[in-house]
Amino acid sequence: MAHQLPPEGDWRSWVILGGRGAGKTRAGAEWVRAQVEGATPSAPGTAGRVALIGETFDQVRDVMVFGDSGIMACSPPDRRPAWEATKRRLVWPNGATAAAFSASEPEGLRGPQFDAAWIDELAKWKKAEEAWDMLQFALRLGDDPRQVVTTTPRNVPILRRILAAASTVSTHAPTEANRANLARSFLEEVEARYGGTRLGRQELEGVLLDDREGALWTTETLERARCDEPGALGRIVVAVDPPVTGHAGSDACGIVVVGAVTEGPPTGWRAVVLEDASVTAAKPTDWAEAALAAMDRHGAERLVAEVNQGGDLVETVIRQIDPLVSYRAVRAAKGKSARAEPVAALYEQGRVAHLRGLGELEDQMCRMTTRGYEGSGSPDRVDALVWAIHDLMIEPARSLRKPQVRTLL
Repeated sequence: MAHQLPPEGDWRSWVILGGRGAGKTRAGAEWVRAQVEGATPSAPGTAGRVALIGETFDQVRDVMVFGDSGIMACSPPDRRPAWEATKRRLVWPNGATAAAFSASEPEGLRGPQFDAAWIDELAKWKKAEEAWDMLQFALRLGDDPRQVVTTTPRNVPILRRILAAASTVSTHAPTEANRANLARSFLEEVEARYGGTRLGRQELEGVLLDDREGALWTTETLERARCDEPGALGRIVVAVDPPVTGHAGSDACGIVVVGAVTEGPPTGWRAVVLEDASVTAAKPTDWAEAALAAMDRHGAERLVAEVNQGGDLVETVIRQIDPLVSYRAVRAAKGKSARAEPVAALYEQGRVAHLRGLGELEDQMCRMTTRGYEGSGSPDRVDALVWAIHDLMIEPARSLRKPQVRTLL
């Protein structure tokens, strides 16, 4: 498959990002073979001294060397290396060697030198920074020493640093790409359990999730908020954050559907995010029709729209399509982060849940920090979510807390 083939060009590090079972290990093993093997079993290859690094020695041996997709399983009999257990290394018929190292013991890489390296599941190493740095000093033999990293992505500093380097190339594949070699029951189970979730985007789609420092929401928070059924809801709204302009290059129009139960004291109220119906609209009537269609799908009572940019034009566009729609215009008096903070607090309290299929919304949420939005474009989906929660829970709760004025007769 394409993601398993070495990219062309001048690179030092090739990072293979993939979901669980996407074929990363096989790609790493085949790359090592391509480096050490020559035209015949006894002929030298491009590399003669390889480092194999996993989180522990056992993982190197059991996955990278003897695993179902490891080096031994991929090698034909006449080119299969011998495993020298006492020295923790492979030796090929042409004399090339591959030594096993544990990333948990970075100092073990101080002293040896190599012309190639295969690094497996770097994103979960506990001492990743130290082990990576030690390897870079050791990767100094030959004319063009190279390294391959095979990992399921996690938002850790070392992986971000490697991917940002000018000498790094990367390929990517989801679990689905290797469907032919995976048990159907496995695919059905993980898809049913994690499909449409933020964790599924990382573990199945192989997407590097972007949790920013100081983020109002984290992946962990959102996974705790996951639910499969919304339950009975007393009220549903559709909130809209219209784009400033209306053409193909505009920001998306954030359209989010949220339902809530607001019976009893406010401390018992809860909300469920039902759908992210956001669209990129060529003209205003496109997003207006999408918002009204979302209302129809969910039986929503009200359409809430931010009008800071469009003023009365927003309502005019909506009423051109449905003159009788229950509509409320809202204006932002605070910055985006300040407006979002009380909503994030409700998530921390476990009072807002998410259905599946909200990946793009959740990506934006994890880029909203106390300093502002740290992503490209506008946080249109988050803005719509925030307006919906304010309308359903925060503002009604505030009105209940206002002191009652007593009239003395």
